[in-house]
Amino acid sequence: MSTEPTPDLAATSRRLTRLRRVPTNLLAELVRRDGACAQGSPAEPPHGLTERDHAAHLCAGCPVADPCLELELRSASPDVVGVWGGLTEDDIRHLHRAWSTQDPDDSQGERR
Repeated sequence: MSTEPTPDLAATSRRLTRLRRVPTNLLAELVRRDGACAQGSPAEPPHGLTERDHAAHLCAGCPVADPCLELELRSASPDVVGVWGGLTEDDIRHLHRAWSTQDPDDSQGERR
């Protein structure tokens, strides 16, 4: 069992609500054009990082971390691979549960 602190996935899900109506093709273009990972290889992370810290390091300062995560959630499956929006694969799987029940019309994050 991991001793890493769990990110506040419910808060992340609420934050992503503002992107729910953005067309997928526009999100994809934004992430491809402006994503930190699309600009070249990120700096080598320090040795000994936890999986979550490594994910956060890869996406630190990325201007499109939320759109990237929203894009991944739209196509997420149990087979998610890699870091998206600064989250680990396991965190994305857990986030998907909250995200998929989020009412896109409710900026306060009430469930439908």
